[in-house]
Amino acid sequence: LTRAYVEQDLADVFDGQVRYARDAFEGLRLMDAFMDVKRGVAGAQLPPLRQRRVKAGATLERTPVQDLPARSDVAADNPVPSAPFLGERVVKGVPLAEYAAFLDERATFMGQWGLKGARGGDGPSYQELVESEGRPRLRMWLERLQTENLLQAAVVYGYFPCVSQGDDLIILDERTGNERTRFTFPRQRRDRHLCLSDFFRAQGSGEVDVVAFQVATMGSRISAAAGELFAKNAYRDYLELHGLSVQLTEALAEYWHARVRGEWGIGGDESLADMLKVNIAGCRYSFGYPACPNLEDQRQLFELLDPSRIGVELSEEFQLHPEQSTSALIVHHPEAKYFNV
Repeated sequence: LTRAYVEQDLADVFDGQVRYARDAFEGLRLMDAFMDVKRGVAGAQLPPLRQRRVKAGATLERTPVQDLPARSDVAADNPVPSAPFLGERVVKGVPLAEYAAFLDERATFMGQWGLKGARGGDGPSYQELVESEGRPRLRMWLERLQTENLLQAAVVYGYFPCVSQGDDLIILDERTGNERTRFTFPRQRRDRHLCLSDFFRAQGSGEVDVVAFQVATMGSRISAAAGELFAKNAYRDYLELHGLSVQLTEALAEYWHARVRGEWGIGGDESLADMLKVNIAGCRYSFGYPACPNLEDQRQLFELLDPSRIGVELSEEFQLHPEQSTSALIVHHPEAKYFNV
């Protein structure tokens, strides 16, 4: 979810009030404002909906659906890497030391734990809070997670032959070459008219491409431990453990993304900052992202990988359980970046 998606796209299709809160703290302020309005407090009002920011040179003028191109200007002559294997594999018991370096401290401390720092010198700065509270608490939690054996880091991933056909990505059977399943992605109606399928060789090109899928999880123990803290009203510990578990899941997913890129031969010595900003060759997309917003596509991913082997199930709402799990489609094309449809 992004503020623009919620306050523009969702607000346009819902009759009631729609607002975005980036974290629990903003959510509380928003609910305070909502209750003040409801009670008729003088001058009370909800914050205005924010307009979508448009980058210089971009346009919001939409191309009619019937006039959309079958393919964008994405290069079709990039090398197709060789997959180390075709099909799927399960990896359990991934050591914390292997993915801990991929933990995004800023997202953990500021986004999950609410360490903001004072403005204008009135109180400790964010960096001072990181040193006095953030990193000491992080070390404590990481030690506790290992001591209490709460981490069950596991991944199921695989490489699959594929071709594209318009907006569709067709997954092929590695033995017969027949269609196994297909994903249909939306195409931009502005700018470059990008679609995820464009990053793969077209059917009829004479070449077969390759795509990777993965599901990473921290397992159910850490989710249960966070639930116990919540039930005990230990809210600070709950928020810290829950937030850390979510970020550790992202760290594991990013670590495995780097491993997939390495197995494709397109990985390098990029920093974590480069990976988080996607300043790398290849990109990791999760269903629900703007480029592939249909959560229903999780069903096909589950058919391909069978994540039940690492304890991950799919709910009726196409959400992953346990919550500390994430899935992804990985593209090797050098032009692949995040984009909005």
